[in-house]
Amino acid sequence: MASGKACRDLMGLLLGVNLVVYLVVLGLASWSLDKYIDGEQNHPYLGGNPSTSFMLLFALMAGVVGICSVFVGIMHLRAWRSDSLAGASPLALISWAITALAFGFVCKKIILGGHRGKPLRILEAFIVISLLSQLLYLGVSHAGMFDSGSGPGYRNSHNSGGIAMGHETHKSDDITETIS
Repeated sequence: MASGKACRDLMGLLLGVNLVVYLVVLGLASWSLDKYIDGEQNHPYLGGNPSTSFMLLFALMAGVVGICSVFVGIMHLRAWRSDSLAGASPLALISWAITALAFGFVCKKIILGGHRGKPLRILEAFIVISLLSQLLYLGVSHAGMFDSGSGPGYRNSHNSGGIAMGHETHKSDDITETIS
């Protein structure tokens, strides 16, 4: 497994990718949903089938929760402590679960067939990309389970249970300082 600095760098890269991908998902889903609400289901760039409206709703939710997850992940990356990991992990998992639901509707939409406009095909591709990148982010954020030097929340300390507490030492690049 990579060292702690490499995990942090990879996490920063994944957060940047997730932010861009979720912004695209949010933009395309909101535009397509606006066209559906206006009754333009036969728009040449839209098309779709009965599962399209469900896919758009879950893509919109995945985009919003995903962007919130990225912002909390950036705060965790800056703090790099176990208490910030405890806040970032559940939101990242919820974001991944909602994206997985949107991915399920993407699969159903493709199976049902019918006309799929270019924006919908692009949205489908970005939902798949966001599902995989969010899963990778979840894995990297929990890398400390496998290597105590990689993550903030799983390092062995001098306290009895080996659980990092509020008085844990903060790891910077090469030196260890105590946080009060």
